[in-house]
This record gives sequence, structure tokens and C-alpha cells, in this order.
Amino acid sequence: MPNFSFAIIAIILGVSLYRQFDYETLTFEKPALAVVYLVAFALSIFFLIKGRKKNEGKTDA
Repeated sequence: MPNFSFAIIAIILGVSLYRQFDYETLTFEKPALAVVYLVAFALSIFFLIKGRKKNEGKTDA
């Protein structure tokens, strides 16, 4: 269940980062907020990968 939560968080943050990025000037509209989003996005991806590796060893009975 936590993997689902982190996946939703990663999707929302990824979309937010994408919308804030200006491709003409290659900058973010709000740089400080983009840093917070990026850190939270990276942490959610980290926990998704960590949870997947942890669940690989388990078998459903």
C-alpha cells in the first residue's frame, strides 16, 4: 500500500515540476518551490525503489 501512495506523490510532483518549467528560458517560474518539489520527488522515487526491492524477496502464500 505505501508504494501506491509514493507513486501518486511522485506523479503529482512530476507534473507540477513539468508545468512550472519554462522551456524558452530554461528556468522555473518559482525556483525555491521547484527545489522543494524536486527533493520530495526524488525521495518518493527512492522509497518506491526501496519498497520494490524489499518486496522482491517476499512470496505471497
